[in-house]
Amino acid sequence: MLTMARAAKNPPELQYQQPAGPLRVMLLGATGTVGQATLAALLAHGHHVTCFVRAITNNHQIRPTSLTADAFAAVDVRYGDVTQLGSLRSDGFRGQTFDALVSCLASRSGAPDDAWAIDYRAHANALQVAREAGTQHMVLLSAISVQKPKLAFQHAKLAFERDLIESGLTYSIVRPTALFKSLSGQIARIRKGKPFLVFGDGTLTSCKPISDSDLADYLARCLVDKNLQNRILPIGGPGPAITPLQQGEAIFALMDKKPRFRHVPVGFLDVIIKSLSMLGVVSSKMAGKAELARIGRYYATESMLHYDAAAQKYDADATPSTGTEHIFQFYERLIKSRDSVDLGDHSVF
Repeated sequence: MLTMARAAKNPPELQYQQPAGPLRVMLLGATGTVGQATLAALLAHGHHVTCFVRAITNNHQIRPTSLTADAFAAVDVRYGDVTQLGSLRSDGFRGQTFDALVSCLASRSGAPDDAWAIDYRAHANALQVAREAGTQHMVLLSAISVQKPKLAFQHAKLAFERDLIESGLTYSIVRPTALFKSLSGQIARIRKGKPFLVFGDGTLTSCKPISDSDLADYLARCLVDKNLQNRILPIGGPGPAITPLQQGEAIFALMDKKPRFRHVPVGFLDVIIKSLSMLGVVSSKMAGKAELARIGRYYATESMLHYDAAAQKYDADATPSTGTEHIFQFYERLIKSRDSVDLGDHSVF
């Protein structure tokens, strides 16, 4: 059985009584990559899913991956604004009862305003409406980086985690390590003959990456596995922890190229952060870029593993693993197909 951090449990009178058979699930964040994988996993587990998503265009068009193109056609998709309490009530829940609320919702940029609007307030609104609707269980996709909070989005996520734990609902708070997508952005650089960028010597950090599908299956299992309920759940993918240097070496080997690395001093990021922070005093745009640079520095210097606060160190062995797909398998598929990875607002390089 996985070693999992235990959080406070609900009072006995509020313990979750799981309904027999498939559950009726409200899913938030279903248009993101993890959200789409989670939708597919929930359907594979036999649950009845309603997705509450923002309207991307006036025609309410969703851009699903091939994995979920049919899934979106088969579920109840409702459109509205997750940041508005009234829209969640009238457009989302519509006075109906759901057995569980599953959220893969996350701020796009991590900038303070966006983080508090999405990672905290939107979730707080959804929790309020879910409780009004009689929902008894919430599965929350969080992040392992909240163990050492230094950034706005981490503080916002932690604030909602506390609200959820204290709400009286059964909860499953899942804190994954790095996702495959976030570690694949430099494949395009290497295709163009450019070096792989690492900070320091390339071994400052390590992680146990997890695929979207393995994470999604874990989120779905939280609905039915009592060992995954009323707990904070750090989770990584299969295999030992790997460093950025090892990631780059694997990509070069799969492309049959001689390894080329460019070592970037962490101090370089400090200079960028200081400069952008000064400009941010008079420009909100520059303030946002400064926060993105701080996010980049955090991930350049902090491992995405279980953090032992007493020993003040990251512990790969104490980071639970799940799933079957290793990131090097993902790299191989991506390279053979010549697909690219769009990091959007989270692109650093």
